[in-house]
Amino acid sequence: MSLPAELLELAVATAREAGRMLVDKRPADGPDVVQTKSSPTDVVTQMDRAAEQLIIDRIRAARPDDAFLGEEGGTRAGGSGVRWVIDPIDGTVNYLYDLPDWAVSIAAEVDGRAVAGAVEMPRRGETFTAARGAGALLHTASGTRELHVNTGVPLDRALVATGFGYAAARRARQAEVLTGVLPHVRDIRRGGSCCVDLCSLAAGRLDAYYERGVQAWDIAAGALIVEEAGGRVEGLQGAAPGPDLTIAAAPDIFESLHTLLSPLNPHQD
Repeated sequence: MSLPAELLELAVATAREAGRMLVDKRPADGPDVVQTKSSPTDVVTQMDRAAEQLIIDRIRAARPDDAFLGEEGGTRAGGSGVRWVIDPIDGTVNYLYDLPDWAVSIAAEVDGRAVAGAVEMPRRGETFTAARGAGALLHTASGTRELHVNTGVPLDRALVATGFGYAAARRARQAEVLTGVLPHVRDIRRGGSCCVDLCSLAAGRLDAYYERGVQAWDIAAGALIVEEAGGRVEGLQGAAPGPDLTIAAAPDIFESLHTLLSPLNPHQD
């Protein structure tokens, strides 16, 4: 078994276990501990932390020398050249409100490049996976299928997803950008989870995605899944995707969306 395949197998098993725990232990009246991070709308629950700890414990037991980068602080160095990038609940507000679009996202990087990624959506019964050079797959109870992004879609017929930051000033600026995008596309979707949006793009449920403010743990697995489904994931002017801006789409739609976004300065607050 190749290293990417081995890492993917571990990522899938761990993401599924974390997903089951999050569903089983979610209190009926909502998460019992809710705290805020960067703003009153940026929430973290006790279950975020519990899921991240479960993921780290399981992976560390199998691969004790690997490094970790986790959204909730589970970060440590390692000596193997492999780093795990973890978002224990991407879409915490959805989880808090018992909406289905949240996910467990686990990616494995080798020398700084993602080579395996798993995104588990427990409430939808879906697992999205990708290994570098091996394509992207969607696994459900009814079977497994290969993923391919939509191609040949004119921008004015494209269904485009985006998201918003937590700070009020950034949200206001993002709304301004949105007013420049909306007249030129079929419609906009705001699902509340970056990695769910990326996987939906890979599955052909969306045509494109852009957002300012996403972090490494938000996109590590989802970006690999999009790329392995034939998509392109970058920032503005060839920059790496990340907090300044992330754009994802099929290569032909990507160019059109990039051209539309660029003069709107979506990377500025």
